[in-house]
Amino acid sequence: MTQSENSIGERLAVALNRDCHCISVDRKALDATLSSDLRSGGLTAGLLDTHNQLFADSPVFLWQGHIRIMEKVIRAVEHVAGTPGYRDAVLRKAPVVAQKERKSRGVFFAYDFHLGANGPRLIEINTNAGGALLNHYLAAAQQACCPEVISVLGGQPDFAAVETELVDMFRAEWHLERSTEPLGTVAIVDARPAEQFLYPEFLLFQSLFERHGISAVIADPHDFTIAGGALWVGDRKIDLVYNRLTDFYFESPESACLAEACRDGLAVFTPSPHVYALYADKRNMVLLSDSLRLGELGVDEETAATLSRHVPATVIVTKDNAAELWAGRKKLFFKPVSGFGSRGAYRGAKLTKRVWQEIVGGGYVAQALVSPSERQLVIDGEERSLKLDIRCITYRGRIQQLSARLYQGQTTNLRTRGGGLATVFPTPMGDCC
Repeated sequence: MTQSENSIGERLAVALNRDCHCISVDRKALDATLSSDLRSGGLTAGLLDTHNQLFADSPVFLWQGHIRIMEKVIRAVEHVAGTPGYRDAVLRKAPVVAQKERKSRGVFFAYDFHLGANGPRLIEINTNAGGALLNHYLAAAQQACCPEVISVLGGQPDFAAVETELVDMFRAEWHLERSTEPLGTVAIVDARPAEQFLYPEFLLFQSLFERHGISAVIADPHDFTIAGGALWVGDRKIDLVYNRLTDFYFESPESACLAEACRDGLAVFTPSPHVYALYADKRNMVLLSDSLRLGELGVDEETAATLSRHVPATVIVTKDNAAELWAGRKKLFFKPVSGFGSRGAYRGAKLTKRVWQEIVGGGYVAQALVSPSERQLVIDGEERSLKLDIRCITYRGRIQQLSARLYQGQTTNLRTRGGGLATVFPTPMGDCC
């Protein structure tokens, strides 16, 4: 296939992201399905009313060729994570709770990409990504909005099959650690869960588990106790902890019970601190973007070249390189090593000297800036451009879900009018459309 043929699908994706202004979400159907499953958790207010900027009305279009590149990058990261030299390098810097090998692989990995001028660039890896279940509800509510979209929409997803796949994933995590014992009770944990923006998703997970015969409880770290060599919430013995905490290494005093249970193997944790250390600690991006260092750690040349080509160059901010980084800040993006949800992240061009002093104080990485691509939408009768990133949700290295986030500002958010979570429609590789 020639380059011109390859680019037909890419040009189609660009054109649709620019010119398709249709509403593709059946909001009545989405609201009805969400409300039905949320009522079982006691949430009576409509999610689309309380979180009215959570879901974008329109999809994002993505060329299959770019998806293949993303798959290649993900395979490369997975390969590196299994390399002894790399594992030793990242795990020896991790806390004790993260150093013990775990068989569980971690649910809902998120590989986040920006579509730069030279194709996809992996800007971040997250191991406890939120929104994946919500995206499945959104995908099920898509409707073809114009003839051009019909050609790439495909069939509606089988929501029951998706649910079964998700529950089977949690059961697989359990069986990797516990062999043949049945999975009985899952605890969904986050700090002050009822106050979290995505608390409704916790309720949806609870409903999902219980529809499939698995008891589920939503808990704060304070709610856990250890007795008789087991982890408990009240009078419920916990088999598996679905970890949504951003205290990734269970380092806060409130997480002491979870740290002990994880360290001693009293329950299965997914994702675990061990998986976070291997994949999502932002210092790892320094290694993943450095082909020479990867080679020193035993990574083959082809894998190292793939990553150096698609992972923006990243360095740890130190007092020694501060002057150089400040001078080149307009081409850099700064992220806290243990940050999450874009908190504390700054585009270099927007930095003040006060914030810069905090960054130089420690705990930050600087990453070569990859500007996001855009989606043109009509919002309140006015045509507007929203930035977008592409999120690949994976399990064991396989993409389960493609989604996008539409936003304005420096970083992704779910509070932009007209923006939010968006379904991704792939466009064909070549001239088959």
